[in-house]
This record gives sequence, structure tokens and C-alpha cells, in this order.
Amino acid sequence: MQFHHNGYVSADPRIRSAAGVGLDRPQDIPDEVDVLIVGTGPAGMITAAQLSQFPDVTTRIVERRAGRLEVGQADGIQPRSVETFDAFGFAERIVAEGCKITETAFWKPDPADVSRIVRTSRVLEDPNGVSEYPHITVNQARVLDYFAEFMANAPTRMKPDYGLEFQGLALTNDTVHPVAVTLSYVEGPRAGQTRVVRAKYVVGADGAHSRVRDAIGCRAEGGSSHHAWGVMDLLAETDFPDIRVKCAIQSEEHGTILLIPREGGYLFRLYVDLGDVPAGDRSIRNTTVEQTIARAQKIFHPYALDVREVAWYSVYQVGHRVCDRFDDVPVEEIGRRLPHVFIAGDASHTHSAKAGQGMNVSMQDGFNLGWKLGHVLQGRAPEALLATYSAERQEIGQNIIDFDKRWASTMAKRPEDFDDPRDLENAYLQITEFAQGFMTQYSASMITGGETHRSLATGFPVGKRFRSARVTRVADADVLHLGHEHKADGRWRIYVFADASPTGQSAVLAALGDWFLQSPDSPLTRSTPAVLDANAWFDLKVIYPQPHIEVDLNRVPLAFFPRVGRFQLQDRDNVYAATPGDDIFDVRGVARTGALIVVRPDMYVAQVLPLAATRELGEFFKAVTLPQRP
Repeated sequence: MQFHHNGYVSADPRIRSAAGVGLDRPQDIPDEVDVLIVGTGPAGMITAAQLSQFPDVTTRIVERRAGRLEVGQADGIQPRSVETFDAFGFAERIVAEGCKITETAFWKPDPADVSRIVRTSRVLEDPNGVSEYPHITVNQARVLDYFAEFMANAPTRMKPDYGLEFQGLALTNDTVHPVAVTLSYVEGPRAGQTRVVRAKYVVGADGAHSRVRDAIGCRAEGGSSHHAWGVMDLLAETDFPDIRVKCAIQSEEHGTILLIPREGGYLFRLYVDLGDVPAGDRSIRNTTVEQTIARAQKIFHPYALDVREVAWYSVYQVGHRVCDRFDDVPVEEIGRRLPHVFIAGDASHTHSAKAGQGMNVSMQDGFNLGWKLGHVLQGRAPEALLATYSAERQEIGQNIIDFDKRWASTMAKRPEDFDDPRDLENAYLQITEFAQGFMTQYSASMITGGETHRSLATGFPVGKRFRSARVTRVADADVLHLGHEHKADGRWRIYVFADASPTGQSAVLAALGDWFLQSPDSPLTRSTPAVLDANAWFDLKVIYPQPHIEVDLNRVPLAFFPRVGRFQLQDRDNVYAATPGDDIFDVRGVARTGALIVVRPDMYVAQVLPLAATRELGEFFKAVTLPQRP
């Protein structure tokens, strides 16, 4: 964490100085806003959290509830989400608070007595070490609390507006604030009153029964499976030995359980198989908690399950639905007009809870959309950028639905329906990387290039998330993860992997440094306003292949030492070196001739280019950023 560049700081450095709309933020929602977000679930809160970093963007987020969520349905946090939390500054705290899922145990009928279950195998949760972060479980409410804290500490001092319900919207002829949103007060002294707020953009993150989705005519295509599950969070006494381990439990006659240990050391969640349901029959939803507990006790046989408290209970049938589009532009008009209303999270896709995808995918929706709205509203990017949200996330939503159908069907199978006794374990291993959030790969677009230069950095595939690795910061010899330096501040990252020449002797690196500082085609000189710090919109870093003791900071190009703050102090934290024994060039397959890795604000690789490819780099940023405003 960097601070003191504007003067000595003695208070909590996470609380940034108020700026822009945060200097005199009104308690009530203004009549006109830049962005109105409907819903304070994971998708809405991460969108708001990202937008809170843009001081001159007026964003408000409304919620029908009277206050914060206290008991959330979602609990599974995949490693990709924890990586995202790191960008928002709370990964370490939420990992400490959560329950780590390190392996999955599989229990099946005992061949010697099929009325009993026995453990047949264990599978590591991340056998290939895809992430340095774990899979954890923690209450959704706590995730929202952390995003709320991040927003409150941001320059905009953002916070949710509770007790307001979305009633409808209309697109108007207003060229500045074209979306008229009708809200009603459901709490407090103004309960029953309605008002209209005009917005430049609206984000519907209002859940599976989204009114925003209905208002823009999006179709949720798909259906529910004819299989039901009872879900409950329990405090119980049991002699089942794996009660603190994630388990897939199959009984011979009574169905299946997915057991998820929860945070706090005592709580655990059971997804209890309630069996097939005739099409259109909703009576299964009347299954009582006592009936579900009784079924669970039979599945656990011969182990006892003495329930002391049920913290939460629900019955659901698996729903697999994805919208035909994630914004208000009809399919036949794509390319002819730009969107002003977006949907995210469960408003745009729904799936079963057993693979832990709902909250995780929803947050990636919001992270994808938030920075794009901020860039367009600040005049940093063309409005065409906003069309990439639906194009990217609708495809991912469909991929999740396809994956979830396969996994939900596998989980619902009876033991005798498998061709091989290890089919369930094998299926789990095959879906692990996808479930953890690491198979997302965006297609080529204005913000994502092709794979022409893939051989320069095989470990950083274009369109996939930037996979971190260890480096040594030269200034202080600190060994750290390069990806952890990526914060949710809306900046593009440009990682320059230097060639093997000694410091100061690389002609191509020297020319690149001069280009960044002097060329009118450089994104730093073309797009960053002169009144801002040199690194305000682009985070430029260099990684040398030599050990840090061989890197002479005085011979590193000046482009990597931006001057910041009111004293224009030199930022010396942008120069890194390979760590002996854990060389990032080897670990991520980066060519010793060097490479340029461009990373989007939402942590996905946008371009891989040769070290000397300044023309291609300049052309890329001309398409995705606008020149300085006069």
C-alpha cells in the first residue's frame, strides 16, 4: 500500500480523502445521476464498489430492504473471487474469516452392506495449484459488508440507499439522462411515495425475478429441472468423521447429500436430495425442515445426526436460465445503437447452487461492467466500450449454464446409474478449474486481442485472467505476487517483461521507455490529463529476468518512475526482478526476448505483444481510450 505522497498520513490509509461527488454527497438521491444500480446483491455491490473509485461519477445503489443483508443464501467463494477480493483490498481478511475448502471426500454405499455409507476417496480441491488463493465458504452477507466498507472508504463516500423499490423505467428523448426510473419508498416517513430519477445508465442487479430485466424485454431462456433439493445450515452433534470436510455423499436408497463446511468452525450446510418431481408439481416446496432432516439422517446411516439448530432452510428445484442479451439493445439492433440499461447477476442468469457459481459469476459480471461505465462517463473511453459487456458476459453466462446442467445431472444420479464407481470423482476433477472461475476466456474484441503472439507468454493467454506469480521488487527486495499489485482502481496495467540485456544496455527497452514518455501515440501522453499524476490511468511496470541485486535502478528508463502527489515524488515501486528458484519468466512461459502484457482493469489479459511493438500497442489504446480532453 502506498501513501504519504500527498503529505504525512497518521490515520487509516485505507480511508482515502473524499473527492469529487464525495465532498458533499447528499443524503437523498439527486434527481439526476450518472449510474443508478438496482439491488445490493453481489453483482450490484461490486459494480458500485468499482464505480466508487471514479470521483466525478455520480452513482447511487438502491435496495428494497430496510438495511444490510443479515443471512445470505450463497456461501461458496471460489479462488477467482478471492483474487478479485484482493483487488478490492479484503482478500486476507475474508480468507481468515472463512472456512477453507482443501479437499472433497466422496462417500458411497458400502459394498458389504449397502444400507451404510463408507468413504471411498478424497480429491484435492486445487490439485494443479491454479491459484495461490483457496476456495472458502463465508456468508454472502459478509462479502457485501466488505464491499460496503470499500465503498464508504472511497473518494465518493458511496453507500446504499435502503428502503427504495424499483417500479419501472422508460427511455426518453433526453440526450443527457435518457433513462427515467420510477422508485417508491417502502420504509421510513416517506413510505408509499414515489419519485422519478433520471439516469445516464441503469444496472439491474435485482435478482432472479428482476423487474429491470422485464422492463427492457430481456428473455430468460431455459427451465427448471425436475429434481428438488432441501438446503439447510445446521448446528448439530454427529459422529460423521468428515463433518468439517466438503463431501459428496451417495446412499443406496435415500438420495444424495452435498455437505459444505461453513465459517466459524461449527456450522455446516447440507444440500439434501429430495428426488424427482413431476413437471409443474410445486408441492415439493412444502417439504418441511423436519422431513428434510429425517431424509438426511437416513442418508448418513450408520452415522448419527442430532440437529440442535437450523440457521436457514429452503427448498428449490434447479433452474438453468440465461438471458438472450444483458442490455437493452435488441439483438436485431446490435451495432446500430448503444446500451443504457444493463442486467447482471441472477437477473441475467440462474443456475444451481451446488457448484458454487451464482455469487462468483455475478461478481465477475459487475467487475466487468463497473470499470467500463466509469471509463465512458469520465471521457476515458468511447461509448462503444459498453457494448462489450453483453457480448462478453452473455457468452460466459451460457457457458456456466451448460456446465451447471452437466454437474447437477451428475450429482442427481443414483450410484447404480454410473458406468464406473469413480465416475463422480472423475467428473468432479474435470470441472474443478471451470468451477473455480479460471476457464473464462473472452473472445477477440476492441478490448481483447488475438493470439498472434501467444508464444511470447504461454502462461498469460489472451482473454483469460492474469495469473499471478512471484517477483522481487527491486526497491526494497520484497518478494511478492505481481498480480496482487493490481487494484480495483480502474487503471489499465502494462507489464513490460524486459529482455535479457543487463540494466541500461537494452536498446529496445530504452526506446520503449522514450516512446511511453514522448510519443503522441503513447497512452500515457495521449490520454492521461496533464493535471493528473503520470500513472493515474495507466499502471506501467517492468520485470527484469535478472536477480534483483543485478538491477541498477539508476539505469532503468524513467518511464517506470512516475512522479505522483502534490510533491511530485518519484514512485519507485514499479521495477521488479525474477525471483531465483521461482522465476516468473519460467513459471509463466515468458520469452527471454521480452514481451508486453496488457491487462484490463478487471484483471483479464487484453494483449500480448513483442517488446518493440509500439505501433500495435498505440493502435490498441487508440481504439479503447480517448485523447485528453481540452
